[in-house]
Amino acid sequence: MSKKVVVTVLGQDRVGIVAAIATALAENQVNIEDINQKILGGSIFAMTMLTDLANCPLDLAELSRRLEAVGEELGLKVMTQDAEVFRYMHRV
Repeated sequence: MSKKVVVTVLGQDRVGIVAAIATALAENQVNIEDINQKILGGSIFAMTMLTDLANCPLDLAELSRRLEAVGEELGLKVMTQDAEVFRYMHRV
């Protein structure tokens, strides 16, 4: 059964951000279904990913901790949120 999660990454742009986050997800069997990234104002990196945790051996809390640790190493803020909650909070 699929478990959709939105991963949001914000911080100073630098080489390797997408690779580091994608690697952390792949190491935990998380599938990236959609990805959107943008450089704001020439230096602020913003990325949103829709992921599927169907094959992930970790619960959302542990995966979140691991992604946050990767983000800290890169000076980024990484947030995870259940996709249904995300949709509810951001409905128009």
